[in-house]
Amino acid sequence: MDAAPTFPADSRRPITVRLATPRGFCAGVDRAIQIVERAIERFGAPVYVRHEIVHNRHVVERLKALGAVFVKELDECPDDRPVVFSAHGVPKSVPATARARQMLFLDATCPLVSKVHVEAERHHAAGRHIILIGHAGHPEVIGTMGQLPPGTISLIETAADAEAFQRPGDAPLAYATQTTLSVDDTAEVLAVLKRRFPELPDPHKEDICYATTNRQEAVKRLGDGCDLVLVVGSQNSSNSARLVEVALRAGAGDARLVDDAGHVDWAWFEGVKTVGVTAGASAPEPLIEALIEAIRARFDATVVEDDGERETVAFKLPRALTA
Repeated sequence: MDAAPTFPADSRRPITVRLATPRGFCAGVDRAIQIVERAIERFGAPVYVRHEIVHNRHVVERLKALGAVFVKELDECPDDRPVVFSAHGVPKSVPATARARQMLFLDATCPLVSKVHVEAERHHAAGRHIILIGHAGHPEVIGTMGQLPPGTISLIETAADAEAFQRPGDAPLAYATQTTLSVDDTAEVLAVLKRRFPELPDPHKEDICYATTNRQEAVKRLGDGCDLVLVVGSQNSSNSARLVEVALRAGAGDARLVDDAGHVDWAWFEGVKTVGVTAGASAPEPLIEALIEAIRARFDATVVEDDGERETVAFKLPRALTA
């Protein structure tokens, strides 16, 4: 939507803006973006990227401008140029194909997603059938299911799916989850599975990543007391979409997912006295800053940053980019 002009100071009604902490980029997203940037610096353009490196339109467009070429599959890539695998992870067949073609590839899979892959392989090696809680068609789910032979993982999306699930034969069971799920929704699904299969072991550590959990907890605090919550993030971002759901469940009067300030419908602010602002783990901070400025241009805004978890996690880059 087109930006509205700035209103005179004496005509703007007061509004409180509560800014969630933490918000925006997580360590896995930051690492993935750095991998593409460093690859372009080291090897020159073009550098190919299989799928969107992270689910954010602004990030993808900026990397395209630097020399990244985004493709759906490896057969769209030449043999003599580097290719980066997205932060969501890939099936084992993808790096196997790259090796067979003697391609230079860089794996930007989030280390927390890689941990889920390792756990799935460990369960498979122990003879367990794996229940994967996640969203069908999401790249992370495709990547996780692609770590093992077909038929060894069953995907469950909802509590109803958990009720309907039938154990294949007498195989012992284990479970894993997509890292960007709603913590509360996942707990609901697990409650059903644990009731039906009490022997189901817990994973060594929770699969839902620290960044997803922290951002959802921050939005729960926002939802309690906000007339409207705006979540900055792209429509195909799973963790961003979950933040909207969490805000509404926590009591927000309304909650909306917006790509950027230009996608805000200012009619949403009718009667709003307190607006919460946050961003999914793949949304850059400048988009949040621009949204705050857009609100300030229309209202007499008081911005208050909520107190939340301060994240210090950082992941190492691949040796090929640091040696």
